[in-house]
Amino acid sequence: MRRGSAGEQELLALFHEDATYVEPFSGAPREHVGKDAIRACLREGWEQPMPDLTITVERVDVDGDEVRARWVCATSAWPAPMRGLDVYRVADGRITRLETSVLGPVETPPEPPPSR
Repeated sequence: MRRGSAGEQELLALFHEDATYVEPFSGAPREHVGKDAIRACLREGWEQPMPDLTITVERVDVDGDEVRARWVCATSAWPAPMRGLDVYRVADGRITRLETSVLGPVETPPEPPPSR
């Protein structure tokens, strides 16, 4: 994703032709079916990139054909970093379904007690 449109072909090669991508970024979950629809969705994001966006993967779990990746996304466009989850279904080495969820803001740890 960091490469934006320059990495479009490589990114789309990870998906099956009839893959589904479900994302919440327009305010409600939207489903994009097929590489052409996924490409169009990705291009929307590349045309209006968020400033200084960083994504940190916190954990990846694999169970058969399902991959779950927990992440934290930060940008100066938001008041706080957001935690999210991507759930991938994989067949024959390619993504058949990707569902992205934003779980909410990352909780700020409490301030340590003052030193005495």
